[in-house]
Amino acid sequence: MPSSPDQAADPSPRGTLVGWNRGDFYFKLGLTVAASMVPLLLLFLVWELWTGAKPALDAFGFGFLTGTTWDPVAEQFGAAPLIFGTVLSSLLALVMAVPLSFGVAIWLTEFAPHRLRGPVSFVIELLAAIPSVVYGLWGIFVLIPILRSTVFPWLEHVAGFLPFFRGPIYGPSMLSASIILAIMVMPYIMSVAREVLNAVPGSQREAALALGATRWEAVIGAVVPYARSGLIGAVILGLGRALGETMAVTMLIGNRHEIAASLFAPGYTMAAVIANEFAEAATTLHIAALAYVALALFVVTVVINSLARILIWRVERKTPSR
Repeated sequence: MPSSPDQAADPSPRGTLVGWNRGDFYFKLGLTVAASMVPLLLLFLVWELWTGAKPALDAFGFGFLTGTTWDPVAEQFGAAPLIFGTVLSSLLALVMAVPLSFGVAIWLTEFAPHRLRGPVSFVIELLAAIPSVVYGLWGIFVLIPILRSTVFPWLEHVAGFLPFFRGPIYGPSMLSASIILAIMVMPYIMSVAREVLNAVPGSQREAALALGATRWEAVIGAVVPYARSGLIGAVILGLGRALGETMAVTMLIGNRHEIAASLFAPGYTMAAVIANEFAEAATTLHIAALAYVALALFVVTVVINSLARILIWRVERKTPSR
């Protein structure tokens, strides 16, 4: 039966989607509120840190960031050794973790037998779930004795002409903390890198192989450049994990407030000093100094991650369109 003129002119016939209704409005409103909570929480966090650090800011100013003295009795505080220890331990951890993580990720996605990929991936994800205090205990009872008796003496014998591998060997040290950090961040970098490499289209590999490249040349020349921005993102994730790590580093770094050239010497980090002293801080200025350290840690993390995001953006701009 032909439709009537009224039905033909109906802009919203039965069975079509309506452009707006009350349920859509409330759903959009709920999503908007949830999304706006993220920057609000961030602003609240910054405000609380700033408020807590205000007495230390008034007392020391920005000289707190370059000072080297940490004496709660005399109420003299400086965070330069803490910033130095945080950045150095994180960078050393990445230097050790990134090549190994990328190597494992490439092996799993490109060369490993299919029957091994599942079990090895499961073990990697299991390592990421281990609490940091367990890593710290393992470092104290297993890693440090091996480093103190074997690895550190060998490094001193082979590379002792460098200032980084001189001096007394204590065991708890900057290098010990960096090694345990590298072990802790490797599962995160491996997992993300593996997912990124798995997302590379098979046509990239096939095109390189069709041009006469070997399997290894196809991976290095076609697969890795295609996944470059994602691999940098994996490194950023590992860096963020290393910057904020507390317990394992506190247990292995030695907790000495100084800047030393030797990696065998103890050090200190911003997260470690907060964990060690916040519960015992008795004076207002001491608590404010720890809040100032937390604010500095927040700023260092934001700056480093922002620089990394800029690097990813520049890499993506130079990468040809896919």
